[in-house]
Amino acid sequence: MQVFNKSALRIISITIVLAITFPYQAHADRIKDFTTVAGQRPNQLVGYGLVMGLDGSGDQTTQTPFTIQSVLQMLNVLGVTVPTTGTQSQLRNTAAVMVTAELPALGRPGQPIDVTVSSIGNSTSLRGGTLVMTPLRAADGQVYAQAQGSVVISGASAKAGAASTTVNSLSAGRIPNGGLIERAVPSILPDEFVQIDMQRADFSLMQKTTEAIGKRFGLGTALPMDAHSLQIRVPLEPLKRAAFMATLEQIEVEPVSSAAKVVLNSRTGSVVMNQAVHLSPSAVAHGSLTVRINQTPTVTEPLPFSRGQTAVSVIDTATIDNGGKENSLISVPGGANLDTVVRALNMLGATPQDLIAILQSLRAAGALRAELEVI
Repeated sequence: MQVFNKSALRIISITIVLAITFPYQAHADRIKDFTTVAGQRPNQLVGYGLVMGLDGSGDQTTQTPFTIQSVLQMLNVLGVTVPTTGTQSQLRNTAAVMVTAELPALGRPGQPIDVTVSSIGNSTSLRGGTLVMTPLRAADGQVYAQAQGSVVISGASAKAGAASTTVNSLSAGRIPNGGLIERAVPSILPDEFVQIDMQRADFSLMQKTTEAIGKRFGLGTALPMDAHSLQIRVPLEPLKRAAFMATLEQIEVEPVSSAAKVVLNSRTGSVVMNQAVHLSPSAVAHGSLTVRINQTPTVTEPLPFSRGQTAVSVIDTATIDNGGKENSLISVPGGANLDTVVRALNMLGATPQDLIAILQSLRAAGALRAELEVI
């Protein structure tokens, strides 16, 4: 257990160094990097099918009757009649699967797509199997693609007598270019305006984007609707419209500062935060750990004959006490921001669970001026 804690705390330290220690450099982003065109979105597809040709690792049909029902129905469609009474079929080389795929935006008939195949029965492995033709449907119930092909499995297994080992999952795999689009999503008719949506709503970013588009194409070309959507006036002629959109996507916009946010991973103990995170004076006690954040005012006098003025500044300090142990009191001068508190907790050997609990308490008390997200 002690080894795990040291490893997890080492991950926290590396994450803090990567996220905070290196100076932040702002680079302009292209409009295509943080916006999407309204109506041009992918759609989820799903289908039910059969994987055949397995080496005895298929479904046990006595426990998964839907597999044998599917096989009989498929054979019946192909003109093969199988008696259903007086026989006990065992299909050890067949597995019932669910097939999922993503219909890309502006997908056209004949375009190949990747599909994912996942076992829904008690098959032990899909390695070596072939998916037979499976229709893929969207949320409206219409068939938009067909899938078929050999299943690629990234896992592996080995068995010797009663001993066995498995690497990765053998019950799910992919078929690269295993699907073909059969029907295109109805497209939106060309209009004078095109709506683009930002990945996150931000009035500051919206203002800068509007100014950048207006500087390139003229004022009035971009009309903000809210903090998320923007209407762009575009040419109606196809050639000019394509050239306009290509130029629009390449326009660079200076980034704006993001809202203060801290992301905690409860499984690995990693902590990631941006430069806008700050702490207010507070004190937190968690078990044998006590965290205190104070602000001490200091007076700075000007040099003689410099005509300066006396200034009052505030020095932030963070102290952490682990309950009376040797070297238990650690002072972190020079700014009570979150990285100093995390580093001090690491020096005391706090577990990731202790760190998450302390940060949650600071957020609940209003001392952590940032959004806290636990994943």
